[in-house]
Amino acid sequence: MSDNFQMKSFVHAFSSNCSKVKIKEFSKGETITTYIEKRNQFCILENGEADLIRYDFNGTKTIIGHFSENDIFGEVFYPTNTNNELFVLAKTDCKVLFYLYDDITTKCKRNCTFHKDLYDNFSKLLLNNIIDLNTRIELLSKRNIRDKLISYFKILSSKKLSKNITIPFSYTDLADYLSIDRSAMMRDLKTLSDSGIIERKGNKIKLLT
Repeated sequence: MSDNFQMKSFVHAFSSNCSKVKIKEFSKGETITTYIEKRNQFCILENGEADLIRYDFNGTKTIIGHFSENDIFGEVFYPTNTNNELFVLAKTDCKVLFYLYDDITTKCKRNCTFHKDLYDNFSKLLLNNIIDLNTRIELLSKRNIRDKLISYFKILSSKKLSKNITIPFSYTDLADYLSIDRSAMMRDLKTLSDSGIIERKGNKIKLLT
């Protein structure tokens, strides 16, 4: 993003001043949006955490992505043929901005300047989504559970610039996110701990190597 574009302050001002923005609040466990309709809509998570979830025909759950404060998501980023499988679930209480992509270049009643700021920086916002998608592809390409876990912990460590990390999922959801069996994952976590590669307390992990 441009040096003078601060996402957090922009989102707050955008939500307060643009008449084309719809703001909704959701309680933990509520569905924020589904990708069933092609509304060309995108959302910005002003606060809270949410997961992008897919269920296949057998009822198997997969967590496609995890969103936190100021992350952007919505059906505008996904092809129509996947829409009937995806929805966004609030993991905590959330406040979400809803906006139509087509309105980026359309002035609102208040003639605000936020459309231009959003238009100028939208490609950078989209780039963050691409980075997250590539990260997930990298994780899923690992051949075994141990390698997936270590790679995921290293990714979190790099983001936080610390060897002390907090997993943003329950262990059940982490298994869904990595597309692995939970019982097998817990065995590998114990092995990693017993081998001195990690320390684990609840969802807090410390990388020792």
